[in-house]
Amino acid sequence: MALRLPKAQLPAELGETMVKAFGAVFEPTEVLWHNPEVAVSNQEFAGRIAAWHALDESLKSFAHMAVASLVGCSWCLDINYFQAQNQGLDLAKASRVPDWRASDVFTPLERDVMAYAEAMSVTPPTVTDEQYGDLLDVLGPAAMVELTAYVAFVNMAARNNIANGVSSQGFSDSCAVPLAGRPATGGRPA
Repeated sequence: MALRLPKAQLPAELGETMVKAFGAVFEPTEVLWHNPEVAVSNQEFAGRIAAWHALDESLKSFAHMAVASLVGCSWCLDINYFQAQNQGLDLAKASRVPDWRASDVFTPLERDVMAYAEAMSVTPPTVTDEQYGDLLDVLGPAAMVELTAYVAFVNMAARNNIANGVSSQGFSDSCAVPLAGRPATGGRPA
């Protein structure tokens, strides 16, 4: 996939901050910078979401990667796997998210969270009362609200990247455990 909009010139300080933290400037930010108000609002909201802590970080990471795999956002999958490594999350598990249904490394809760993330991400959404209620019973109201809002934001970001032609920048290439490929069904729930 090629960018559908050329990269805009970022303020030098912003580019330097990204390079210092991640080794590269994020292409989604460079594309969004054609409208700095949109780019800054997106970054601010992403920053606020990162500060939420009612839901376990591993569950958020798995939910994000499940959405990315399902909708086909290679950039999201790439950066989230890279961040999982940097956050000290279980890479053996994180590497299997693209093919989580066929993998035996996930707990029932992790599977339920990824299934919920996918159910929110298909069109139309297929979340059931039972699915929501089961997760609510285990996670509690605060974490359930966080999971739902988080998955909604991830969908916005992933679909924005796909529509703009943003694809993987190779962040996950530095991870010790290779990232699993998407299943032949394109990540769609069976």
